[in-house]
Amino acid sequence: MHSDAIRPWEELAELIAKKDAAGLESFWRELPPEEAPRILDRLSGEDRARLLELMDAEQSAILVEYIPEHSAGEIIEKLPASNAAAILHELPSDEQADLINELHAPEARAILAEMEPEEARQVLQLSVYPGDVAGGLMITEYVAYRAAVTVDAVIQDLRKNRARYEDYNVLYMYVIDDVGGLAGVLRLRDALLSPARAALADLAHKSVSVGSRDSLEELEAYFERYPFLALPVVEDDKLVGVVERDAVQAALAARSEQAYRASQGIVLGEEVRSMPVLVRTGRRLSWLSVNIVLNVAAASVIAFFEDTLSAVIALAVFLPIVSDMSGCSGNQAVAVSVRELALGIARPGDVFRVWRQEVVVGLLNGVVLGLLIAAVAWGWRGSPYLGLVVGVALALNTVVAVSIGGMLPLVLKKAGRDPALASGPILTTVTDMCGFFLVLGLATLMLGKLVGA
Repeated sequence: MHSDAIRPWEELAELIAKKDAAGLESFWRELPPEEAPRILDRLSGEDRARLLELMDAEQSAILVEYIPEHSAGEIIEKLPASNAAAILHELPSDEQADLINELHAPEARAILAEMEPEEARQVLQLSVYPGDVAGGLMITEYVAYRAAVTVDAVIQDLRKNRARYEDYNVLYMYVIDDVGGLAGVLRLRDALLSPARAALADLAHKSVSVGSRDSLEELEAYFERYPFLALPVVEDDKLVGVVERDAVQAALAARSEQAYRASQGIVLGEEVRSMPVLVRTGRRLSWLSVNIVLNVAAASVIAFFEDTLSAVIALAVFLPIVSDMSGCSGNQAVAVSVRELALGIARPGDVFRVWRQEVVVGLLNGVVLGLLIAAVAWGWRGSPYLGLVVGVALALNTVVAVSIGGMLPLVLKKAGRDPALASGPILTTVTDMCGFFLVLGLATLMLGKLVGA
């Protein structure tokens, strides 16, 4: 057990400083896996690199998977190329490619030169694909045999090369023709229960396959349509890899999280607190400095109606309610448009159609929300005119918000901008300005009725 006198990351740092390989092995063996990310995050970059040098390649590969890709790339670059190559060898092929893409070109070439030529070739092959297509998500650890091979020969090969296959997820075996084309697929269980002399060509079933450039949305549709745990990936009619259902689901979850963060103006990427302070500060300021301008623009509307706000101080309570409620409605519309763009349901040219559909929803929701907030204002201050002002303002601003929220992603997409990244900040600023203007503008028109409310 770890000492209670010092914290675990301090104990780990001491073991690293002593170059105690046996102690490090014992430390990680006793440590619960869920604690690894937190403890690794407390180490300096230099200590992480020294840790990977001291551990064997297999254990180092496990540790690398607990570190964000960007940080892992920086650490791998600090290692001797031979050590880094040994660690990459222990990683799945898709993670090898992701990590190589994080490295600077000279370091990547040095590491690839230390790897087995065939393995290096596969890593390079995978690294050219974007991360959101089948080629970028596939693995090359799969079992494939020629159509003429017999069941007995398959069993002998699996036994002979069990060390190679022990990390494979061998649920299916793929049958290929003489030029590497996909001829069929066969469950391992079915092969093992078949006659020893049976040829795979006689047992294999026709296989559904995906193209190496198929998008994440297309892969999602395939896995929704078929109950398979993995699908073969083909390029130029040849089998080049296998994409697993889990990998597609993880990629979709990561994209959804990234899109949500971007829609809220959170563009920090893979920031973790172990990164250099200046790097983290720069990433955050890139958005925050722009946000100052947007907020000043919204605040200027309040300044313009300062006399009205001073006369009816109760309006100050309802300004944030109107802007926030409208913003929520607008963000719902943004989310739907971004989703439809990603799935190909909506296109940039559908702006007018989307606007018509959103206006109907905005009118209905606006009326309901307006009546609710009007009742609250009337009941609180006893003034039906205050209720009328804030109710009408919220109803109208909801229509504005959903109109902008629905159309803006399509307009940005047509302009070549990222709709997820820019829609949220623009929507927030416009709904704030419009909401403030509607509340204070209507109040100015009815000022005689509102004084004293």
